[in-house]
Amino acid sequence: MIEKDLSRRDFIQKSLAAGLGLAAFPSIAALASQAEPKMKFGLVTYEWAKDWDLPTLISNCEKTKVLGVELRTQHAHGVEISLSKAHREEVKKRFADSPVTCLGYGSNYEYHSPDPEKLRQNIEGTKAYIELCHDIGATGIKVKPNFLPPDVPKEKTIAQIAASFNEVGKYAQDFGQLIRVEVHGQYTQELPVMKAIFEQVTEPNVKICWNCNTEDLLPPGLEANFNSVKKWFGDTVHVREFNVGDYPYPELFRLFRQMDYEGWILLEARTQPADRIQALREQKELFQQMALKPST
Repeated sequence: MIEKDLSRRDFIQKSLAAGLGLAAFPSIAALASQAEPKMKFGLVTYEWAKDWDLPTLISNCEKTKVLGVELRTQHAHGVEISLSKAHREEVKKRFADSPVTCLGYGSNYEYHSPDPEKLRQNIEGTKAYIELCHDIGATGIKVKPNFLPPDVPKEKTIAQIAASFNEVGKYAQDFGQLIRVEVHGQYTQELPVMKAIFEQVTEPNVKICWNCNTEDLLPPGLEANFNSVKKWFGDTVHVREFNVGDYPYPELFRLFRQMDYEGWILLEARTQPADRIQALREQKELFQQMALKPST
């Protein structure tokens, strides 16, 4: 059921209920004495920002000091491939004139279809958005695997997905863009499947975007699954609200701290709080607490 109107009290209570616990967090005084974390906190426009136009999106990110954003299609920001060259330049300038980093696009392009025409449409669509990301000053595009059709041998689909990543990855190199592969989709969000795909990826700018799925916890467990693919991690990670659900975020952050991760942790919110600005500030605060090493 969708959570509504997360008050600060509810926020703390749900954080504890989710297993975050006071022991997981250093004191505020201890936090203040430490440097900023290497990881950075940003926002996916999914849900909380889907109805913010571009000036509002940038302004709200500035207000909350959430200084990175991944754009999604058909949202109020209006950044789409239909934009003219002049409008693309305007978007680029808006971000350049602000402290907010536009990381790029969160697309729905996928490469598992056994239909050659559908597969080609997804590949060519990806290329068009790669050009858009370049034109607006962004650094990459998010894509998906996104399924293993049951009537096709698994190995064949895995090879097709990897070959597609290699094609769009090679194309993206000419535009200075990353291909960020979200761990997503039925079967394909299982880490052994992602590992099998990436063992066939040859382009160095094709990277994994960790997605905080329940499948991450399947045997042999979070740490082993994390370690099995971490060499392919890129510069983005998707998380949900830290105070909702029971995903072991403190353990995940420990693993990221251990590898000195310096990428963006992007909130892909699912709830509908009455005050999204305050909710975003609360998520930023909780991120800070987990991203910084606990005092010893």
